[in-house]
Amino acid sequence: MIHPRPAGQHTVRRHNCALVLGAIAESSGLSRAGVAASTGLTKATVSTLVDRLAAASLVRDEGPQRRDGPGRRGTSLSLNPDGPHGLGVEIAVDHVATCLVDLTGQVRWSRVSPAANRAQSPGRVLGRVAKAVAAALAEAARRGVVVGGAGVAVPGLVEASTGLLRRAPNLGWQDVDVPAELRARAGLESVEVLVGNEANLAAYAELQAGGHDGVRDFVHVSGEIGIGAGLVLGGELYDGTRGFGGELGHFPVSSRGPECSCGARGCLERLAAQEAILERAAAPDLPSLLGALESGERKAVAAVRAAARPLGTALSSVLNLLDVPAVVLGGTYARLHPWLAEPLREELTRRVLGAPWSPIDVLCSPLGTEAAVRGAAASAVRTIVADPDTFIAASGRA
Repeated sequence: MIHPRPAGQHTVRRHNCALVLGAIAESSGLSRAGVAASTGLTKATVSTLVDRLAAASLVRDEGPQRRDGPGRRGTSLSLNPDGPHGLGVEIAVDHVATCLVDLTGQVRWSRVSPAANRAQSPGRVLGRVAKAVAAALAEAARRGVVVGGAGVAVPGLVEASTGLLRRAPNLGWQDVDVPAELRARAGLESVEVLVGNEANLAAYAELQAGGHDGVRDFVHVSGEIGIGAGLVLGGELYDGTRGFGGELGHFPVSSRGPECSCGARGCLERLAAQEAILERAAAPDLPSLLGALESGERKAVAAVRAAARPLGTALSSVLNLLDVPAVVLGGTYARLHPWLAEPLREELTRRVLGAPWSPIDVLCSPLGTEAAVRGAAASAVRTIVADPDTFIAASGRA
């Protein structure tokens, strides 16, 4: 029988450091005494750990607390917006996006570069990504901040345990070690590189942004070249046991439909994604489609309404199975929300059994096409906050 060994001093400090930073992140403005009360740690331990976190630019003093009544006011503590930033990267079919997000979740810098990535080799595309990352790192250096972690959003199946991109049908990629490639190509050897499905990371960004009157259970769906969905249950992202969840675009909705890049026929994204809508509307690009919709052109309106039918068919299966009360339209769908929401709601009302007693909300994402790259950066920030001691040690600030 193997007996567990007692926790060493470093393990205890690592755990307590995360407790303290987590308490400050959850309730900005807490004093050291407030942190001690919230975590159960002694005031002396909290004071030592706060000093350690402050030396690493993770927290900062905001001055005396504001409160009424007599007694000594403690010093307010908050996450330091000038501390380590999360670097977000999105590798999409038609663009590469990057952004820098501070510890408080604010986007400090972002850039989107059009790129024809479809059917290009991973090496060629990742070379473009490395240049975009280099520009982001240069911007961070110009601002005097360090990058504490990187998150990468990709349009495909990402194995949660390894970070391997197992398959990206719309890119034509299979079994690509994105973290290793970017560490080697983009100067990210010293930071953790997290890779996730773009739809799941978009849903995570939506959850972090809030803005829907406290909705904590929803499906975030975005339709660009492909269609992805991220599922949030009880305020937590659920991406499946292996990280392969969210592939709404490959739900079969028509047995006689066109062949999909995944090899099947009648997948949702061949009938309701951006390219299908543009083709049906005879519009060359999204700005042209939006102009036609705003002018009330029948063909454009009909194209969007036609996409609502298969989209509602696929989403109704999710809602009937999981009893989720809201759908958030993101990506291109967020821009189409004024014309897509009502026909989609009608389709869901017809198909979701519980709709008569629990009407389904069809909401518009405020993040739109920025959600995936912001979610990627936010995932990197989350890692720093969840394990600050490891960041401190890696950065040489221990």
